[in-house]
Amino acid sequence: MKIQAKKSLGQNFLVDKNIIDVILNLKEIKNKSILEVGPGTGNLTINLLKKKPKKFFVIEKDNYLVTLLKKKFNEEIIIINDDILQIDENKLCNDKLIVFGNLPYNISTEILCKWILNLDNNKIWFSSLILMFQKEVADRIISKYNNSNYGRLSVISNWKLNIKKIIDIKPNSFYPKPKIESTLLFFSPKKNFLKIQNAKNLEKITRIFFRHRRKMLRKPFNQLFKGDSKILSKLNLDLNLRPQNIDCETYYNLTREYENLKS
Repeated sequence: MKIQAKKSLGQNFLVDKNIIDVILNLKEIKNKSILEVGPGTGNLTINLLKKKPKKFFVIEKDNYLVTLLKKKFNEEIIIINDDILQIDENKLCNDKLIVFGNLPYNISTEILCKWILNLDNNKIWFSSLILMFQKEVADRIISKYNNSNYGRLSVISNWKLNIKKIIDIKPNSFYPKPKIESTLLFFSPKKNFLKIQNAKNLEKITRIFFRHRRKMLRKPFNQLFKGDSKILSKLNLDLNLRPQNIDCETYYNLTREYENLKS
């Protein structure tokens, strides 16, 4: 019997065995603690279990699917019946988690940004993230500057994480079949990244600069820094450029300068 997917929860269940095999081969999980977000009907779950993880958490919001998963897996997995956006992942486990997720399309960027912006610099709760996104979202995540896909999501995603594109996935790998392609990405924490006092400042800087992405940097820079020539010189910034023409590091440095002004 086919399970009826709920559009309101952005559900598209992965059913392609070849793609499941690609995911399984990305990371050794034997005796490791893992987390699966949105396990759906358990097609990936059942294969992950065969790899003998130490602890296996799943987060599923859909009450009907939770009942189905309990029947299917009994006590082999720890099911958290809650909204992923409301959970504090730091409290799930003392081990660093390997995270798998066919993320709900409608909140995938919200989930990723929540994870990145709430990371404790001294205790990152995961060792890797193996996540599926709409292809157009993935293209924005991995985009480099001087590209039309480059924007806030690119800057925020690449702050603390190394990101590798694994594979594009056709719609017929899912049930129900979505109208768009998906992409599998692999994330791992960076050992070195520019420390920012408050992640909300990075959100603010990128929001103001990318608000008018087709316009020159002069207006947002003057709004935030009152035309401070010392900062311009220090960061070698050309105000005739547009937001998509400056690299991620410059945005992190701009955030640091903004924090220095406010302190």
